Amino acid sequence: MRFPDLVPDKVCNTPCTVFRTDGLNRDGSKKRIAIFEGKCFHSEKSVQKLNAEKHLITLSGAAFFGGDIAPDSPVIDGYVEIAGKEYRIYGSEKAKNPDGTVNFTRLELI
Repeated sequence: MRFPDLVPDKVCNTPCTVFRTDGLNRDGSKKRIAIFEGKCFHSEKSVQKLNAEKHLITLSGAAFFGGDIAPDSPVIDGYVEIAGKEYRIYGSEKAKNPDGTVNFTRLELI
């Protein structure tokens, strides 16, 4: 059975690169590995959330991708570079179809 794409390719117009931080470089900075390079739908709507310590955090937006951009890991952490600006990933979500496949991926950005 074919499920509808909730984030179709025609709305993904913003070029972006998603980096995962893994290990350390020789200078002590975090090593970045590009896990996705392509286009996404970027929404710059700011949202305020409470974290686990009851601190108020302001998210600067979200990035939506059609399908699964990191099939090897359930949680995506690191950085996103969108149109020359760098954002830190606060949270990630993989919305699944009833058959278990990933319909779209959403990254909450700070």
